[in-house]
Amino acid sequence: MKIDDAAVGPVLNRLRRAQGQLAGVIAMIESGRECAEVVTQLAAVSRALDRAGFKIVANGMRQCLVAGDGATPMTEEQMEKMFLTLS
Repeated sequence: MKIDDAAVGPVLNRLRRAQGQLAGVIAMIESGRECAEVVTQLAAVSRALDRAGFKIVANGMRQCLVAGDGATPMTEEQMEKMFLTLS
């Protein structure tokens, strides 16, 4: 399964945002910031990554439903495994 061209931009934006947030978390730890502040920012990174993953899974589900682009459609088990990987 290839990520649909329309989904690539939003997924990359979410991943770049997470990358920036993660760099911020690393800087916070290196500068000795309070644990609660670090955990709050780390949770934001986690949510950004989750959202990117869910966007990719949603894209896969959509492609699985139409599967008209010559690609082999994913089986229900493959979709379930991909979805559960994020949980």
